[in-house]
Formats: sequence, structure tokens, C-alpha cells
Amino acid sequence: MHFETIAIHDGNTPESCTGSVTPPVYQTSTFARPSLDERGEFFYSRIGNPTRSALESTLALLENGKHATTFASGVAAMMAAMQVLKPGDHVVSSLDVYGGSYRIFEQLMRPWGVETSYAASEATESYIECIRPETRMIWIESPSNPLLQICDIRALAEIANERGIVLAVDNTFASPYFQRPLDLGAHIVVHSTTKYLGGHSDVIGGAVVASDDNLNLTIRNYQGAAGAIPGPWDCWLISRGIKTLKIRMEEHQKNALHLARALEKHPAVSRVIYPGLESHPQHELAKRQMSGFGGMLTIALKGGLPAVRKMIESLKLFVIADSLGGVESLVASPARMTLGPLSQAERDRRACTDDLVRLSIGLENAEDLEADLLQALATI
Repeated sequence: MHFETIAIHDGNTPESCTGSVTPPVYQTSTFARPSLDERGEFFYSRIGNPTRSALESTLALLENGKHATTFASGVAAMMAAMQVLKPGDHVVSSLDVYGGSYRIFEQLMRPWGVETSYAASEATESYIECIRPETRMIWIESPSNPLLQICDIRALAEIANERGIVLAVDNTFASPYFQRPLDLGAHIVVHSTTKYLGGHSDVIGGAVVASDDNLNLTIRNYQGAAGAIPGPWDCWLISRGIKTLKIRMEEHQKNALHLARALEKHPAVSRVIYPGLESHPQHELAKRQMSGFGGMLTIALKGGLPAVRKMIESLKLFVIADSLGGVESLVASPARMTLGPLSQAERDRRACTDDLVRLSIGLENAEDLEADLLQALATI
């Protein structure tokens, strides 16, 4: 079946008892056992819940994976993926990664005995240079946050397979509609389902998708043992969001491309970063491994932080917020918000400069969004 058919129908068959077209929310902590010596498929909601299982089935199919495991947040999902590591192992990560991912590497994994080296996100050779004998995982975001750099997933998968390394891809920005890393050779795909999969800025969640049975067993065991599970209402909301994922992603992309082209011409803008623009350094790579370019774009302003502050605070439709991927347009300063807790030296190393503005383009009318951006830029 096609993507949108799976998104609407898998895990969403009419409920057998009443015929309800919308699947029920199984808001229960425990399930009755048939007898002392028997138990059904579901017996305790930390271990399994029908609402959660329906979501996991859909996510696995959408990513062309065999297994999906859901969690209470995107970083909880990342921590689950990290369970394939042990003290003494080494990770090679993209340099341009989400601040929460960086904190996991440096504040949680390093004290546990797992070291991380950071490679130039867009340069495959940089990952090779960072690999050690003890390297067990390559962790990438593509497109990355906030610089929208593109990693060559297929090339990195070949390198990982040659060396017995697990390749994990954070696919949050692209969504499974625009990119399927498992098809390109990745071993693990991670999502913050808070973002495009949920799509309405009303739920927090995460997911890990894999096809390897042993990897899945490690991740699934962690889910039950650590209890970092999403509640059934959270799963229901994400499942509801997935039903319109195709339509939303196409509109996000259409609006983002329209605005990226308009902003490239603006005298106050020194740079527009969007994989769908021919000016993007990895535009051809993005075309090869993605079926679309997503709804995120980043711009740099000529006036630095004062210009950023003036522009952001003058916007009327764009909401100043730390998240992304919702139906409404959001704006953030990476240097002051999402990566604000990092030291100035670390932000400099990542090229997260004060002049950057990250835009999560929503589903409003593109002309209205353009008018809002132009009036805000005119105040600088």
C-alpha cells in the first residue's frame, strides 16, 4: 500500500466490540488475566498497551522497518537507542546536532564511560577520520538542527557495515514521508514524535524503529525496564496526527520553499539555508536520498544578534517557541534558545552564530507568512 493509506488504516481498524471507526484509548494500568496461570497479550501497560501497540505498528510500516518502540519523549527514545552501547564504547556523532542529543552524549553517556567524537556533519571523510577500534555507533541528524546539513546516509551505512558499527539516524526533520533511512542502509531510526509525526504542538513523544531483531530486543527490553513509555492518550494523539502526515508535509515543504526563495533576495538576509534551494551545498545529495525537503529553514541576518532580536520580536504570525513541526509557524534563535545552554566556545565550534534564525514553517497561507517576515525584516 501507499504511504498515506498505511498512515490512515494501519492500527486503525474499527474496534471489534462496538464498531467504533476511531480506535479507543485504552486508559488503563492493568488488564484482567483469564486465570492464575494465564495472561493475555496485554497484562500491564508499562509492558504493553493496545493504543501504544497500534502506533508502533504504524510507525514501523511507515519507516519500512520491522519493529518500532515508542517512548515518552524524543530524548527518551535516543537513550533507548544508546542501550546498544556499553562502557568503553565510542560514538561518532554529527557536530551539528540537537542540543538535547549533545547533552546526552556529554552529561549522561560520557560519565557512564562512552566517549563521543564529533564529525563535520556534511563530510563523510570526517566520520572515517573519527572512527576508532572501539567505535560502536555513528549517530547522525539529516537534515541537521539547526544548520540543515545533509549526511550521505548510504555512504555512512556502507562504512558502518564494513566495520560492524551501528548507524543511527535522527529522522525528525525529514519525517518518514520525505526520507526512509532504513532503506538507505541505516540500522536504527529515531524520531521525536513531538514534531511532524504528532504535528499539532500538543503532545510529547519519541520512537525508535529498527529491523534487526537483536537491536530491537535491546531497545524493547529497555522500554519495559526503564518505563520511559508514552501514555495512551499521547499515543492516540500521535496516531491521529500521522493520518494527515502526507498532506501536512507537502504543505510545509511548499510554504518553506516559497519563503526560502523570497528571503534569498532580501537585502537584510546574508544567507538562506534550505536543502530545496540550488544554493544549498548538499542540494544534489538531498535530491538523491530524500523525496522532499521539509518545512525547516534557517537564515542569517546581516545585522547579527541585534537584528535577530528586532526581527523575531516584530513577527506577528510566527510564534517564538523552542519546538518545531507544528501546524503553526514558529521562530527561534538557536544561539539564544535551543543551543543557549552550550558555552560560547562550543557554539562557535558548531558555527551556531548569533545571526541565525530558525524558522519552522507552518500551514498558514504562504503569502501571509511572507508578508509577516517582510514587515519584521523592515524593522531592522
